[in-house]
Amino acid sequence: MHSQQQTLVYRLFYNLPTLVFLRKRKDDMSDKHVRMHSSFALDRASTNVAAAQMRNALNKLGEGIADTKQRESFEAEMDGFFELYQRYLISTVKGEKLNWANVHTPTPEEVVDYSKLRAQKEPEEPESAKKYLSKLGVLKLNGGLGTSMGCVGPKSIIEVREGKSFLDLMVRQIENLNRVYGADVPFILMNSFNTDSDTETIIEKYKGHNINIRSFNQSKYPRINKDTLLPIPESAQDSPDAWYPPGHGDIFESMYRTGVLDELINAGKEILFVSNGDNLGATVDLDILKYMIDSDSEYIMEITDKTRADVKGGTIINYNGNVQLLEIAQVPKEHVEEFKSIKKFKYFNTNNLWINLKAIKRVVESQELKLEILPNPKSIVRGGKETQVLQLETAVGAAIRYFKNAKGVNVPRSRFLPVKTCSDLLLVKSDLYTLQRGTLVLSPNRYGGVPLIKLGDNFKKISDFQKRIPHIPAIIELDHLTVTGNVYFGKNVELKGTVIIVCEEGNKIQIPPGSTLENVVITGSLSILEH
Repeated sequence: MHSQQQTLVYRLFYNLPTLVFLRKRKDDMSDKHVRMHSSFALDRASTNVAAAQMRNALNKLGEGIADTKQRESFEAEMDGFFELYQRYLISTVKGEKLNWANVHTPTPEEVVDYSKLRAQKEPEEPESAKKYLSKLGVLKLNGGLGTSMGCVGPKSIIEVREGKSFLDLMVRQIENLNRVYGADVPFILMNSFNTDSDTETIIEKYKGHNINIRSFNQSKYPRINKDTLLPIPESAQDSPDAWYPPGHGDIFESMYRTGVLDELINAGKEILFVSNGDNLGATVDLDILKYMIDSDSEYIMEITDKTRADVKGGTIINYNGNVQLLEIAQVPKEHVEEFKSIKKFKYFNTNNLWINLKAIKRVVESQELKLEILPNPKSIVRGGKETQVLQLETAVGAAIRYFKNAKGVNVPRSRFLPVKTCSDLLLVKSDLYTLQRGTLVLSPNRYGGVPLIKLGDNFKKISDFQKRIPHIPAIIELDHLTVTGNVYFGKNVELKGTVIIVCEEGNKIQIPPGSTLENVVITGSLSILEH
């Protein structure tokens, strides 16, 4: 067995004397075939033991819930977690790996170029567009916190442009769509237990707007103690640090469990447009919507051309004749560089997805969905003691292989505008973009793609970013910006070409108001050198 498998097996058998004879039997036998057979028996027995222990622990967690409806809801969530846990155990001891020989670039039929959709006859405005929009619902993944940018609460409430938050811009986009076309496109938020309460409070301000907003909570799963492989929480009411949201692959089960899926279907909706809440480029596109309905595709993944910054992103592949998503975590080590190749794998997944609602119901009810499990190790502190935990997560893009006539659409880069860091925030706040009815539009004065911006740790938190760059520089002609150290920007600064600003520890660099920096390197002495 591999070392990872051995570790898991020995951990499961620790303090289990009634089953130790299996290991002894394995050691005593010399025949190779018998050794392999006993190893399989050991693996299978160990997973059964671990599964039984986990099942008992989950049952105990729900015993303290007095309300019958709440207990049933909790038990349904734990059933979903247990199914994921069982699959994780089996895949770990089996050592399942991707067969790289079966990995191929997608066929021309599996990837459609966006320009071909635009070349088709567009819907006649506004009645034809309204007909298509009447079948659409829009869902934003809203489970993430703003902690990576130094904020408290949901990331969607961070101000990104002209006093508007991510959520404000999303609402404005759907409102405008409904107003222009006389449509009724519902707006749905999938929250996590980390973001639900704050989000519910915030969306109250949109009452009276021309938009139907609905939110629901995705599943809440127990973190797993990495040493014992048992749940961290001791009761259903345990503190939030004992639980985790299991990734956006949970969308299908959560929509079904909460009744949101049936609500949309009963309202006559057929298509759900899903995207990350921090992707400001993910707006409703009538061409893609029309293509999906007319082509009877059950699942469309928007993909875009890879750049050097995207080589680790998930990519669409043909695997054993089926369209599939391949993440770097699934790639054998010896093929990682090949995976990063822009020549062989030209696209990456934007996580803008168009999915047929009735098809979702079919794959959930038939229990077809077996999404690839992404183990996510974490370290938490409970009772003053550091504990290593494991989170089992899944990704919504991995579901593509379970839907009929699934395709990728190669879209322009403008449909992928995520804000993950303050470097991204500088881009979307700058003169590169204008805000039009909730949508960021790239300036016609900009030639080529967006510049590469790298801000150092001093700019990691939004509060520091705002303090150091109180006035956003003009960057229409910028190609590359790197800033590290104790640096401050004055008002009306313009950056062009390649600008590198490096402040050594103990020094301070103040970029004077009205400065124009073009192809320069600035050091702690504020000397400007040709670059």
